[in-house]
Amino acid sequence: MPEDANSFALEFRLRELDPDLHTRFTDCVFVLQKILSNYKLLFPEYTDHSELHSLTVIEFCNTLIGDRLDRLNKNEIYVLLCACYFHDTGMGITKKDFDAFSRKIDFGDYFKTHPNPSPSEQIRDFHNEYSGLFIRKYAQLFEFPSSAHLEAVIQISRGHRKTDLKDERAYPIELPTPDGETICLPYLAALIRLADEIDVTADRSSKLLYDLEAITDEHQLFEHKRHRAVRELVISKDAFTLMIDDSDPVILAMIQKMAAKMQQTLDTCRDAVNGRTPFEITQRRVVLRPI
Repeated sequence: MPEDANSFALEFRLRELDPDLHTRFTDCVFVLQKILSNYKLLFPEYTDHSELHSLTVIEFCNTLIGDRLDRLNKNEIYVLLCACYFHDTGMGITKKDFDAFSRKIDFGDYFKTHPNPSPSEQIRDFHNEYSGLFIRKYAQLFEFPSSAHLEAVIQISRGHRKTDLKDERAYPIELPTPDGETICLPYLAALIRLADEIDVTADRSSKLLYDLEAITDEHQLFEHKRHRAVRELVISKDAFTLMIDDSDPVILAMIQKMAAKMQQTLDTCRDAVNGRTPFEITQRRVVLRPI
């Protein structure tokens, strides 16, 4: 295997365990590559949410799982890989789907605190819910093996942000599949939530993809600068260490705020997984280290 084989450990393992499921996954990827790029229509200056981001999320999931990959069965690997590609599909939905999906989402008091949001703002803030509804509407295009697999992909995709991973109805520990296996939804959702949260390095705002001088949205400009100041992420058994350029006080303050949010997400995921499932998340701290 190549030196970076760990980046594809989940895919290699799925292909070994079940070639049919692996083919179903790769067929999904073929269709989703174009769909994922649609986010640029609504968010032309947003940090990357294309298939490149999905690949990074998969790579981080591989790292977080580490040498415990053999504890995941073929169905768990399949739905996790699919969710890594599906989780941001809500970012590029059509106007027709936006109108239809919006009637089905529980927005809580969102409109009291966000009066008259633009469609793009609304999508950004609830894109996990729009993703779940997108998957359900177009499920036949992706030939999921069963309704259990469909529900798992929807819930794991929704779970990459905001949802309550301790909700036993939404995130059962053992969701049965037709072949007698079970899927541990809270663990898989926590993996993708953490993997998505830690995709914060300079690669997310590659100079090949984004010309900072051409960005007109001031908030997005600073978001890109923040990403470029995070030079590397080092994942150890105990911590996520961000190697940062701390030369700009404004950007440093943004990085510190981001690190606090990462710590909160880590704590939430650890609590849900270690307290509810037979799996474990070992990392405890988010550390900033100037270079």
